[in-house]
Amino acid sequence: MFNAITSSWKESPIGWLILGAIFSAFLTLLVRNISTRSGWVVSPRRDRWHKRPTASFGGIAIYVTVVLLSVLIVDLTHEIRTILLASSLLFFVGLIDDVLNIKPYQKLLGQIAGALIVVGSGLVLQWTDSLLVNSAITFLWIVGITNAINLLDNMDGLAAGISSIAALFIGISLYFSGSPDAISLISIFIGALLGFLIFNFNPASIFMGDCGSLFIGFFLATSMLISQSAGRSRGVISVLAVPVFTFLVPIFDTTLVTVLRKLNGKGISVGGRDHTSHRLVALGLSEKKTVLLLYSLAFISGLLALSLNNLKLSQSIALITLFSLVLTLIGIYLAKVKVYENEGNLQNAAYAFLIDISHKRRIFEIFLDILLIALSYYGAFIVLFGSIDDDSEKWNFFISTLPLITAAKLSSLLLFGVYRGIWRYTTVSDLVKFAKAVVFGLILSIALIFLIYDQKAFARSIFIMDAILLFGAISFSRLMFRVLRHLLPYPVRKDSRKVLIYGAGDGGEMVLREIRNNPELNYLPVGFIDDDPTKQGKTIHGLRVFGSNGMLADTCRRNGVQEILISCRNIKPENLQRVKRFCRVENIALRKMELKLEDIGVE
Repeated sequence: MFNAITSSWKESPIGWLILGAIFSAFLTLLVRNISTRSGWVVSPRRDRWHKRPTASFGGIAIYVTVVLLSVLIVDLTHEIRTILLASSLLFFVGLIDDVLNIKPYQKLLGQIAGALIVVGSGLVLQWTDSLLVNSAITFLWIVGITNAINLLDNMDGLAAGISSIAALFIGISLYFSGSPDAISLISIFIGALLGFLIFNFNPASIFMGDCGSLFIGFFLATSMLISQSAGRSRGVISVLAVPVFTFLVPIFDTTLVTVLRKLNGKGISVGGRDHTSHRLVALGLSEKKTVLLLYSLAFISGLLALSLNNLKLSQSIALITLFSLVLTLIGIYLAKVKVYENEGNLQNAAYAFLIDISHKRRIFEIFLDILLIALSYYGAFIVLFGSIDDDSEKWNFFISTLPLITAAKLSSLLLFGVYRGIWRYTTVSDLVKFAKAVVFGLILSIALIFLIYDQKAFARSIFIMDAILLFGAISFSRLMFRVLRHLLPYPVRKDSRKVLIYGAGDGGEMVLREIRNNPELNYLPVGFIDDDPTKQGKTIHGLRVFGSNGMLADTCRRNGVQEILISCRNIKPENLQRVKRFCRVENIALRKMELKLEDIGVE
């Protein structure tokens, strides 16, 4: 009976995934109950994110599901046996750590031993023509990804969800390379993660522990090796970039945490609340939205990894460069989020340099614009002619004119003062400045090309399209910090006072911006009130304008208003008296906030 079922499901990865999920969910429920009754729980700590005692050892359910079903179902090839054996070693290293709390270097020794087993078996990344170099890279890859997943296990459902997405794209890659046994293995693994995720997603009732995170990270890193070695040989970009983009979220998080902890003089291996997920929550996202956002990023990077297999070399490089630039800007934005208690008094010179770069960024901006100029110019060729890799005439023209185009465009940006602005304060006037610089650069580029090359050797539409793309790229890069601030919800402290702003004019808008830009005020704006009936029902920066006549009491009660801020200078005396009486009766604080010039004297 069992053989009949397995043979009918042999060609159905979905079947193995469902079986793994059911089996894992049952085991997770069992482990959770045993852990809770036995007192094997993780208590809240200052450097940890969870707020209540939570059952641990969920990794046991994942491990048993993967190993048991694989032994019963999958044809154990040499590669699969090696992966299961070495991953089992990491599971037991993690289990010992969960029980005895061993030192970081002892866990590292276990990772080294597991990596040596895999590399010694001949399972290596095919990144170069040298076996020795490939073996060294594979060793670092396995240890790095294992630790990345271990560090990523810092919020409910994050590590399990990101790992299942990465495993999904590994499975898709294996499917196209024709590896049925490996597909069955990875399908069971995905199912095991999803079954556990049912109980681990926010609010989590069980954690995987190090026995889970070390096993998952090691299994994923080594499974990628099968994907890389299977099937026909691929281009150098696919070989190098596909593994990196498949694991982009854990790699990005580990890089961000490692760099910032080093700059702050903190240990890399210790726990903390300074990961990408924690910074997003500090910016105002809920835990669930943060995890779902990182899921989305993992899915997008996985799609990018798959697409690289079917793109031309130059297209792959352009796409990778563009995506990397966006991630770099996001990383700089997240690095500015204060998560360390003593961050305001840091004396570390390296950290001070980073902060200086993140604010002034002159060298970084120029380097960024050089890349944007090259990408926009290449993009113009792609839009107008499609791929130019196989067209030697267009490709040679692109390569030969790129330095000249870059010099002309960069000179124009410098001439029009593009590098004098501060990104977070970019406005429409700055966009006009960008447009002037791009247009002048367009004219200068055409003039130089006309003088140096045959005027018939190029299509002027290339430069027009290039200018359009460059203006969009420069504008987006400068506006990105503002866009991120508006996309992310306003960060709210638990003790923030809900405030209603009286006056929906320029003064009220200025007050709202000051409140949002200055968290020390500890205000949570809930809306505006205004005497002008034409403004009622409108919104300002996402906040609704309510009417003051007859609606004030209802508005305050429904929104739990604790304070009213008067922003208008010329409020009518009778209206002011009415608001005063209302605040006195309802015990609501009343203040006036305005821009005021005061002579302080020079004596």
